[in-house]
Amino acid sequence: MDNTKPFLISKYRVKEAYGKVKANRGAAGIDWQSIEEFEKDLKGNLYKIWNRMSSGTYFPPPVREVGIPKKDGGIRILGIPTVSDRVAQMIVKLEIEPLVEPIFHPDSYGYRPGKSAHQAVETARKRCWKNRWAIDLDIKGFFDNLDHELLMKAVQHHVKSKWVLLYIERWLKVEAVGVDKVVRKREKGTPQGGVISPLLANLFLHYAFDCWIKRQFPSVEFERYADDLVLHCKNRSQALIVLKAVAKRLQECKLEIHPEKTRVVYCRNYLKVERPGHPETFDFLGFTFRPRTAKGPTGNIYNGFLPAMSQKSRKKIVERVKSWHVGRASDLSLKDLSEMYNPVIRGWVNYYGHFYPQALRSVRQHWHRTLTQWARRKYKRFRNYKVPAGEWIYAIERRDPKLFAIWELFHGNPAVG
Repeated sequence: MDNTKPFLISKYRVKEAYGKVKANRGAAGIDWQSIEEFEKDLKGNLYKIWNRMSSGTYFPPPVREVGIPKKDGGIRILGIPTVSDRVAQMIVKLEIEPLVEPIFHPDSYGYRPGKSAHQAVETARKRCWKNRWAIDLDIKGFFDNLDHELLMKAVQHHVKSKWVLLYIERWLKVEAVGVDKVVRKREKGTPQGGVISPLLANLFLHYAFDCWIKRQFPSVEFERYADDLVLHCKNRSQALIVLKAVAKRLQECKLEIHPEKTRVVYCRNYLKVERPGHPETFDFLGFTFRPRTAKGPTGNIYNGFLPAMSQKSRKKIVERVKSWHVGRASDLSLKDLSEMYNPVIRGWVNYYGHFYPQALRSVRQHWHRTLTQWARRKYKRFRNYKVPAGEWIYAIERRDPKLFAIWELFHGNPAVG
């Protein structure tokens, strides 16, 4: 620690922050420097960050804007900071997270230690059984429209360190450079892709929504994952009243409900009932909630309003598999393909197979067709279709189901097979 610096920042905290940034990986920022390149002079680079932050002379470089496809067909703009800036943001995050984490609502699940998307979906599943009505709430351009003044008021309520407040303000105003090389100034919002952004977003919505909804409608339960929200109501009248009040509250906080994506949903358990004139399905964190028939632990069949992998999620997986061009990899063996792609496939199975794993049957079928095309190109005996390549793939699956996680999910599992 250097006491001649105006701000006391631990060098150990800088090293700790870098360790977390390295573990999270991430794309390169505007300087195109990778983690590996940063490590070539790790000691010097970390010293520069510490020295500038401790002296108050650290100014974040512009973020690099990249567009990623949204589920609705649009483009979500991410602001990617440099590796150095991610370390600097992590230093501040480690400083303020212990101050704000204890006050967050238990039904806020996004980007919090000990919380997960699966917990949010499971809680929503249970509450859809207790409450017949839900509000599928979408905030229009949340990360792009966060009001800086209101956000800083929330931060200042919990954070007293001058250097932390200084750098948060600088990150909120950081410029962005798009693919068109145009530099854009930021008057509102926080870069979606920054290390500190999710924590700031949670703090903003803690006061803009979480605390407010419990004061105004204490009987209304909800699940929030960052800006993804589901609220549960006892009846249609309550749902309409709550939706109108939430819209007004968010407007007061300079946010807006997306009118086309926000819906009041009837959560019916049974497949054959009168339709009340409202949607009977909604998506939440990659899962579609709707009436389904399922098998219980004892083998009994029941109806329920249950989550399963959504069609949008399935489409995204299929597109990702197509981008691998497995059919062209005739120089590779099945073992090679397993080593290359099974870690990604296992991630899909672990996430989407957590609820109603039967829905992954279509993913399994697509992967089977992909491997069948690969086999026909690799082996001459399969090219005239007289010898069924698909049957050969099925035989390997039965013999070695652990080769791919999607095989392992279905093999010998009567609940999903």
